[in-house]
Order: sequence, then structure tokens, then C-alpha cells
Amino acid sequence: MSPKDAQGDASAMPRIESLDTKLEVIVIPVSDVDRAKAFYVRLGWRLDQTPPGIIQLTPHGSGCSVQFGSGLTSAAPGSAVAYLVVSDLEAARNTLVSAGVDVGGISHVTPNGLVDGLDPERRSYFSRATLRDPDGNTWLMQEITTRLPGRIEGGLTSFGSASDLASALRRAAAAHGEHEERTGERDENWPDWYAAYMVSEQSGAKPPE
Repeated sequence: MSPKDAQGDASAMPRIESLDTKLEVIVIPVSDVDRAKAFYVRLGWRLDQTPPGIIQLTPHGSGCSVQFGSGLTSAAPGSAVAYLVVSDLEAARNTLVSAGVDVGGISHVTPNGLVDGLDPERRSYFSRATLRDPDGNTWLMQEITTRLPGRIEGGLTSFGSASDLASALRRAAAAHGEHEERTGERDENWPDWYAAYMVSEQSGAKPPE
């Protein structure tokens, strides 16, 4: 193949940044597979069908799963650290605690470090709480309702579960109420306003005024 032919083939290939790949599974190290399985089932995570020797569970509303099993990783049990995203951290923590799951207290990020309690403005990415599985693998629950700009590709708006959609609708309703107070008029076109607001939350775009 001549250099010219190679250059032609390269130009026909898709750009690397447009290659569609999705994070599917995170492998975590555990010392007791049955104990870990019982813990994650208690969290309400779905037990998926897998080949023998592999345990896979998926959090409700998540597109990414967790796997563990004998020989899947050489990492030390308890060394994994990962993030979970919730739209209402306080409600999520209360639900887990009521199910007997040990969850740390809620704190939020400030310029001076972590401070106890929810972020006063309920800003996305600021509030968090930690839970650990029996081996000590750490899951940091983070409250996110509005993504930073560029975090979600334009037009790719989706909701992982009915509860996420319901929470987004409640936030849109509250924001729309403030919108009507500012304008002093009833907005008959509220469905379009809701839609624009909910898309802006996920994409990081400017919300409607």
C-alpha cells in the first residue's frame, strides 16, 4: 500500500473522539463472594445473569454494573473507590439506613474542606455521603441534579429510572413556579418550558428564564 493509499484510508476513518464507547462494568475486589453478594442485593441492586463464577449487580437506574468473583482481579479486597450519583442525597441516605445499611453522615465541599450537612444551596457535586461494603470498598454517593457544561453530549437527554424522571419533574415544577412569579403571568406553554429546563439540567446548558 502506498503512502497515498494509507492516507486515504485514514481520512475515511471516524475521528477518535466520535468513537461510541460506554462504560459497562467495574470489577471490585472482595474476599468473600457470598457476603459481598448479600450486601449488594440488600442495597437493592439487580442481580444479573452471568457465566459461572462471576457475580454481577447493577444499581437501579444505572447503565454500569459491578462484578466480582474468584480470580477476576488481583487488587486487594477493599481497595476500590467509586462514585454513585443520586438526585436527592438525603432521601437516598434515609432509604439505605432504613434498610439497615451503614451510611456515613452527609457533608459538603467548601473552600475550607468538608463541612457537615447538605450544601446550603443544594448545588450539584457539592454534597456527599460514604458507604462501604463488608470488605471496605468505598462508594461515595454524590448529589447531582445539574451537570456541568459539556458533561452530557447535546441531545442525549435520558433518565435512568421513573424516580429520576419524577424528581426532575418536581424540580422543573418548582423552577417554573418561580418563573411565573417573575413574569407575573400564567405560562400556558409550560410543557415546553419544563422540557427545556430538564434538558438544560442534564446538558449543563443555560436554563430557560
